[in-house]
Amino acid sequence: MEDFLAKEFYGNTAEQWLITLGIIFGSVILAKIAYWIIGKTIKQITSRTKSKLDDILVDQFEEPGVMAIIIFGSWYGVGLLSTTEEVKQFLDNTFILATAINITWFVSRLVNSILEEYLTPYVQKSDNTLDDALLPVLRRGLRILIWSIGIIMGLNNAGFDVAALIAGLGIGGLAIALASQDTVKNVIGGLMIILDKPFKIGDRIMIDSFDGTVEDIGVRSTRIRTMDGRQVIIPNMIFSDKPITNITREPARRIMVTLGLVYQTTPEQMEIARQTLKEIAGSHELIEHENTRVFFGNFGPHSLDITLVYFIIAGNDYFEVQNTINTSILKEFNALGLQFAYPTQTVYKIDQKA
Repeated sequence: MEDFLAKEFYGNTAEQWLITLGIIFGSVILAKIAYWIIGKTIKQITSRTKSKLDDILVDQFEEPGVMAIIIFGSWYGVGLLSTTEEVKQFLDNTFILATAINITWFVSRLVNSILEEYLTPYVQKSDNTLDDALLPVLRRGLRILIWSIGIIMGLNNAGFDVAALIAGLGIGGLAIALASQDTVKNVIGGLMIILDKPFKIGDRIMIDSFDGTVEDIGVRSTRIRTMDGRQVIIPNMIFSDKPITNITREPARRIMVTLGLVYQTTPEQMEIARQTLKEIAGSHELIEHENTRVFFGNFGPHSLDITLVYFIIAGNDYFEVQNTINTSILKEFNALGLQFAYPTQTVYKIDQKA
């Protein structure tokens, strides 16, 4: 056993490798113990306080804190190995960058939770719809800013020349700008949606062939849940080029029903049909009665067409109202003996003998 422990592998004895692996494994065990202590003890203590800030702080520190134990334990364990100066510098820079990323992760989680706990309820209570759209943008913007600062600081502390790296990126700036034209258009389109407010979250809109409810307005795209339950992600620049119909903001839903009666219908029966349609629409409490129109509109190829136009008051179940109106029309017309037409064709047979 002693002979095996004394053997060297990559410049270190087996005993040194086992000690390093033991320290790394021990840091994982210690991290699990710390996770258990935070969850079972510290969280219970903070839950008894009146302030929610300590609960947020502990909750968001839990995972990054555990990760920090593993990172530092691994860093210490690997540092016991004998390596070249270049390898040691590379490992140190790697652990420095990992630490910076872990700290950035904690700060990002903490800021997001604070916004969720304190700012989101305030926005939900506010009657202003602008802050509802700005809040997601603010959260994404802060997340991008925090991660950008964290990564730059991590790279700088890890020995990278960040200034030279940024300057090097400037060489390809033109190519990046050309490639990101659509992204810029989408961002501008998102800002126009927020400022111009053609719609807000929760509105039902129609654009192109899509008809659905707005679920999220982002910096680059907007998410719509269509009537068949599918989520459609539309780039924001589309909204600046296409007409948008905001169905939610319509004062009333216009419904047009054209009925075809047989050509045997008399003028008197046509007038009875007109009056019947007026009475059906006028008796429904969810219809704007002053805007209802009924007229004999067309001599069709197969029928005499009579049209009913009515407006359903906004905020009601449009499909249910239409179902009620159409069922009443069918019952009344059948009771009055008014016959609906359908496409027919008369064929005349020519007597060849004549």
